[in-house]
Amino acid sequence: MNIKKIVLALSALIAVALFFYFDLGRFLTLAALKANRQSLLDYYAAHKLIMVAGFMTIYILTTALSLPGAAILSLAAGAIFGSIMGTLYANIAATIGATLAFLVTRYLLRDAVLNKFGHKLEGMNRELENRGFSYLLFLRLVPVFPFFLINLAAGLTRLPLRTFFLATMIGIIPGGFVYVNAGASLATIDSLAGIASPRVLGSFALLGLFALIPVLYNKFKSRKS
Repeated sequence: MNIKKIVLALSALIAVALFFYFDLGRFLTLAALKANRQSLLDYYAAHKLIMVAGFMTIYILTTALSLPGAAILSLAAGAIFGSIMGTLYANIAATIGATLAFLVTRYLLRDAVLNKFGHKLEGMNRELENRGFSYLLFLRLVPVFPFFLINLAAGLTRLPLRTFFLATMIGIIPGGFVYVNAGASLATIDSLAGIASPRVLGSFALLGLFALIPVLYNKFKSRKS
């Protein structure tokens, strides 16, 4: 590993360590968001561009470093920017952050990730390499695996960057909209568990099945031949 990669890897590890050392996660809770919503709205009214840029930067870093808090940030997007623009900002930031995590895993932390998660990711890696876009789209639509784990798994494969980026951007739209739209009605939310109801998860599963149709067809065709 060359010096540039070492510096980048150490910078990422230091950033994660500082996040937990200063307990910054306390700001990424539902209670903190509710308590500070009006202040955030007032700041957004006075400094729109700075607020949007700051929000997206925080979301990108949180996702890129696989830190907890993405769900709260999606709620915050709805509470501050509204359902439509909030979904747009959150989607772009989450996609960029996931892509950075993908690249960091592929070029900097491959050995470390394999040592820690390799045995858990074998099946996912095999499907990602063989099925590419359709399988990744399925993983994004159906919350079977944690978001950060998919980023790490994809980074260990030969999946093209363009395929990862597009499947991620498209696949996270439904789930992202659910959380952002819920954030637009923040006062009615008592817990994160209530947002991802069985009905919502069932809808995601149905969307995921549509994404898997090409994969299932190819498997059926290969067995038949």
